[in-house]
Amino acid sequence: MKKISIFTGCDGRSMLAPFVLVASLFFLWGFAHSILDVLNKHFQEVLVVSKARSALVQTAVYGGYFLMALPAGAIIRRKGYRSGVVLGLLLYGIGAMLFILGAELMSFPFFLLCLLIIGCGLTCLETSANPYVTVLGRPEGAASRLNLAQSLNGLGQMAGPMAGGLLILGKDSGIALPYAAVGGVALALALVFSRVKLPEVSEDWSGAAAVADGKSAHVSIWRRASFVFGVVALFFYVAAQTGINSFFINYVTENDPMMSPRTAAVLLSLGGMGLFFIGRLLGSAVMRRVRPPLLVLTAALSAIVCMVLVIAGKGKISVAALSATYLFESIMFPTIFSMAVAGIAGQEKKTASSVLIMSIVGGAVAPVLMGFLGERSMAAGFTVPLACFVVIAAYAFWYLRDADRTRPRIR
Repeated sequence: MKKISIFTGCDGRSMLAPFVLVASLFFLWGFAHSILDVLNKHFQEVLVVSKARSALVQTAVYGGYFLMALPAGAIIRRKGYRSGVVLGLLLYGIGAMLFILGAELMSFPFFLLCLLIIGCGLTCLETSANPYVTVLGRPEGAASRLNLAQSLNGLGQMAGPMAGGLLILGKDSGIALPYAAVGGVALALALVFSRVKLPEVSEDWSGAAAVADGKSAHVSIWRRASFVFGVVALFFYVAAQTGINSFFINYVTENDPMMSPRTAAVLLSLGGMGLFFIGRLLGSAVMRRVRPPLLVLTAALSAIVCMVLVIAGKGKISVAALSATYLFESIMFPTIFSMAVAGIAGQEKKTASSVLIMSIVGGAVAPVLMGFLGERSMAAGFTVPLACFVVIAAYAFWYLRDADRTRPRIR
């Protein structure tokens, strides 16, 4: 019997081509997020701002997710996934290009405005691309497809600190160059996507199993416990990931005085983000054999152990544990996302995606809190991601035991 590809729809059509095109976008927002971690350290030194104030870099970007998620969802419901992608690329490109002016002004508030615009663009991209990837094939392959697409996000996460470390933290630093380059790419892709027709996949079949005896089994997303708890888990995941990324360089340089910020940025790129990329690739393969909630639970428990070692401040052992955390957190976002939308079909899926993307605002909260806690010692700040991973482990454990994707409701 011929094995069915994860890119084959229920009607037999191959969705590989649109998957490849849309998956390329995951690299862009991976780059945009990870280069922020270099900006944090850069602004602390060049603009002489505190750790807590430099964390406003993340607040600006992730605040854009909170502001734009619902409008982006409304646009996608009315105009389709492609319109959301094009708008996202335009906002991303414009915000990035404004860094050229920002490099002349060297005004921290102006940079925050640029990052807010980029955040709004990223919101449109993620609100469009994440749910679209989950429906480009049969529902049982949704988590695997999303992890595979997110592996390109991992590549972007590697490229961001590398580019930032070499071009921003170097002796001949220039903050405008990497943003001008990626902004140009985003605007060029906006033109491409405006001319390419993406198939608007019917999602009704994915929920067909929830219909019986001719009666619709429609359930509001707000009565699906797996979705509501998924929103909470995703909020805490992004909070943990963003907080760790934001102060990785600070933690490494504090624990190893011989390590320069530039070298720490390279370590973040090749070490932490390299493991993150590997984890995404492995996750896509393992997901076909291991239940997604079990994988998330295992990863969350492993990340908790790593955070305990980081807080303990054991020198190189703690730095290694901090880097290893990236391997364990790599599969969390796409897997939690696919778990939360499982069983949701049609227009409801686009609404659910908007709400889930809005939960990314968690990335605006954790860095500021970690910055305050870490003013004296950065190790103390890592109690925040530790607490976040505990919440994620609780969600995965609950989902593994009790979630029924046709009946999980909150009464």
